[in-house]
Amino acid sequence: MIKVKICGITGLRDALKAHELGADFVGFIFFEKSPRRVDPADARVIIEDLPKDILKVGLFLNQDPENVRSIAKRCHLDLLQLHGNEDPAYCKKLKKDFEIIKSFKVKDATSIKDVDKYDNVDYYLFDTYVKGTPGGTGKSFNWDILKGKVFKKPVFIAGGLMPENVRAAISKISPYAVDVASGVEKSPGKKDYKLLKEFIDNAKKI
Repeated sequence: MIKVKICGITGLRDALKAHELGADFVGFIFFEKSPRRVDPADARVIIEDLPKDILKVGLFLNQDPENVRSIAKRCHLDLLQLHGNEDPAYCKKLKKDFEIIKSFKVKDATSIKDVDKYDNVDYYLFDTYVKGTPGGTGKSFNWDILKGKVFKKPVFIAGGLMPENVRAAISKISPYAVDVASGVEKSPGKKDYKLLKEFIDNAKKI
C-alpha cells in the first residue's frame, strides 16, 4: 500500500489528525523563508506527544550538516529530507545517524539524470521545479518524465498533489509514497481535515 507523508506540520493537533487518518510520515520544515517553518523547540514538543508508529521527517535546505544533526537529535527525528543542492558527500556526513530522503526538483528529463549518483541515501523525492522557490508551490510537474523509470531507491512524489489528482499520479508513476502540504491546507501550515481525509483515503485506495 502507498505510504503518505503530510508535510509542513506546525501544530500538534494537525499531526495527531494526520496519524488518526492513516498518514505514515509527518514533515517539519526547518529552513528559513518557508511559510511552514517551525522552530526546533516547538517541533520537539509536538514530536514528544506523537505516537511512535508515525515517522517524523525534518526538512533542511543547504544547511550546515552539524546544525542539521543537532536539530535532528534534539527533536528526535526519524528521517532527514535534504531539500536543496546537497551533494552525495554532504549526504554521507549525515547518513550514519539518520535515514535520508534526497529531494530533486523536476523541470525536464535532464533533472533526473544524475539521481543514482546518490547511492548513499535511502529514498528519492521528486518535487516540482519553480525558480527561486524550494517547494510547497502547489504546482505539479510532468509525471510522464518519471513514467516507466526504475530507480535504485524507493521514490516519493511531491508537488501539486491534492485529493483529486493523487490517484492519477500513483497510477502513472507507482511511487513508494506521496507527499503533500499545500494540497490539504486552509492556509500555509494549517491543515484542512476534510481535504486531509480525502487525500489519504484516495492515496491508499487499492
